[in-house]
Amino acid sequence: MLILAAVLAIFVYGMIAAMLGTILPDLSKKFSLTPKQNGSIALAQAIGLMIASLAVGPLIDLQGKKIGLLIGLALIAVSLLALPRSKGFGQIAMFMLVLGLGGGIIVTGANALASDISEDKRAATLNMLNLFFGLGGLVTPLVSARLLNNESNKICNFAAILTLATLAVHAITEMPAPSGQVAFQFSKVTDLLSNGSLMMLAALLFLYVAAEVGVWNWLARHLIAQGVPEKNAMTILSLGFALGLLVGRVAVSPILVSVPATQVLLGASVLMAATTYLMLQSANPKTAWILVFLGGVAMAPVFPTTLAVVGDRFKDMTATAMGVAITCGWLGLVVSSPIIGSVAGDDPKKLKTALLLLPAVSVVMVVVSLAL
Repeated sequence: MLILAAVLAIFVYGMIAAMLGTILPDLSKKFSLTPKQNGSIALAQAIGLMIASLAVGPLIDLQGKKIGLLIGLALIAVSLLALPRSKGFGQIAMFMLVLGLGGGIIVTGANALASDISEDKRAATLNMLNLFFGLGGLVTPLVSARLLNNESNKICNFAAILTLATLAVHAITEMPAPSGQVAFQFSKVTDLLSNGSLMMLAALLFLYVAAEVGVWNWLARHLIAQGVPEKNAMTILSLGFALGLLVGRVAVSPILVSVPATQVLLGASVLMAATTYLMLQSANPKTAWILVFLGGVAMAPVFPTTLAVVGDRFKDMTATAMGVAITCGWLGLVVSSPIIGSVAGDDPKKLKTALLLLPAVSVVMVVVSLAL
C-alpha cells in the first residue's frame, strides 16, 4: 500500500506538471493571453511550488508524511475543479498558485515516502517511482489531444477525478510515523542551508527544473508557432517528451545499481545540453518527435537521482533536506518561465529563440555535476 500510495501521488504530480503546457493553447485562445501573460501564470505556479516545498519538509518530519500528502492532494483537487470556472488571467494565475502549492507538497512527500521504502537501493527505487511521473505527464496531453479535443475544462475535470481517487487511497493507507518530534530541531535547518554538498545538489535541481518545466510549459506553443498542428504538438509532448522520461527512468534504474549516482548525473547533463538544442531546430513533426523523445530520455534520471543523493547524504531530517533542494528546483521555474515569456514577448514565433535558455542551463549543469 505504501508503494501504491507513492506511485499514485507521483502520477498525479506528473499530470499537473504537464497541465499548464496542455491547457495554455486553449486558455490563450479563450482569453487572448500573450506569451508574457503565460509566463506570469507559470510564475504563479512556481511560487506555489516553492512555498510548499520549503514549508512541507518540517511538517512531514514533525507530523508524518500522510498529513502532508492528504493536504497536497486536496489542494490539487480544489484548484483543478476551479480552473475551468476561471473568468480571466487573474483567476487563472490564482488557481495555478494553489495547484503549485499542492504539487510542491506531494512531490516532497511522495519522494520522502519512497526514500524510506528501500534505503539500500534508493537511487534505483526513486527512478522507478518517478517513471510514473512520466506516465502522468504522458496521460495529460495525450488524453487532451485524442479524447477531449484539447478542451481545458474537460482535462481539468478528468485530472481532478483521478486526484480525488488518489486522495481516497492515501486516506486509508497506514504510513510510517514521523521521524520524531523530539529529534527534529529547527536549529539544524541552519546547518543544512550552509552545507556545500546540499547547495550543489540544490543548484543542480534549480538548473534542471528550469529546463524540464520549460519543455512542459512552452514546447507545445513553440511547435504550434512553427506550423505544427495543435493535435500533433500535444502528441509530441506526450508520446515524445513524457514517454522519453518514462523510458529513460526504466532504463537507468538497473544502471544505478552498479554505477555511482553522480556519474549518471554528469552523463545525463551532457546529453541534455545536446538534445535540448536539437529539439528546437526542427518543425517536422516526425523529426521533432524523435528529438523530443531523446530529450526526455536524457532528462529522465536527473530529478530522482539528485533526490536519492540527498537521501544518501542526509540521513536525519531527510524530508527537510529534500524540501530545501526541491524548493531551489522550483526557483528554476520562477526564473526560466518569465525569461522565456519576456524574450518571446507578444510573438509566439520568438519562442524558438527564447527556448535556447534550455541548452544553456544544461551546459551549466555539466559544470555543477563535475563539481559534485
